Amino acid sequence: MLYSKIIIIALNFLDYFQQKKIIKLINKKFLKPIVVFDVGAHYGETIKLFHKKLKIQKIYSFEASSKNYQILQKNISKYHSKNIEIYNYGIGEKLSKSYINQTLESSSSTINELNVSSKYFKKKLKILNIKNKNSFHYKIPINIITLDYFIEKKKITNIDLLKIDTEGYEFNVLKGLSKHNQKIKLVYFEHHYDDMIVKDYTFRDIHQLLKSFGFVMIKKTKMLFRKSFEYVYENQKA
Repeated sequence: MLYSKIIIIALNFLDYFQQKKIIKLINKKFLKPIVVFDVGAHYGETIKLFHKKLKIQKIYSFEASSKNYQILQKNISKYHSKNIEIYNYGIGEKLSKSYINQTLESSSSTINELNVSSKYFKKKLKILNIKNKNSFHYKIPINIITLDYFIEKKKITNIDLLKIDTEGYEFNVLKGLSKHNQKIKLVYFEHHYDDMIVKDYTFRDIHQLLKSFGFVMIKKTKMLFRKSFEYVYENQKA
């Protein structure tokens, strides 16, 4: 377990240097304090980064897993800030109840099914020194809302940055934005190309959907030691 934690900390440290490039880009785009939607908050790592490196007007943050959310609450309480709101909801294409696969390495928790026969899954267990694959994840019930629903309920007029890190669920998140996508200026998301997460879409589907909304890709960065990339898209109509 200690070995697993060391590996995760090392990867997070390396990711930080990749994210600095994204932060630099975001800061160039906005001179004023910004409104951020943080979908897939986990323990609040992105909130911490954004709060430190960006000029923030408001952060609305969403974490589907109740287990992760409990830790998120404790971490966010340190800020004593009224400009951060956190919600224990998954974000998807329709209002529904579902389950999340809560993983032992919690940042990999996903609403999608896991392909436990995949080479990447087996490789991950080996790297994390996990002997029993059945102990790697279990299901937790969750509530899912759409971004359209939340935007209307909270009467949100603009979103400068939509960040999505949902371990294979990003297409579903974006499909729940059919009404209010023009209120968003930048979309920043992570996409996995490995076979560990079962998905019924490809990156091309995400690209085409964002293109139909009027967005163009302005940044692509490969994440170290993984078959994953981070992308930034900009709304050309906003």
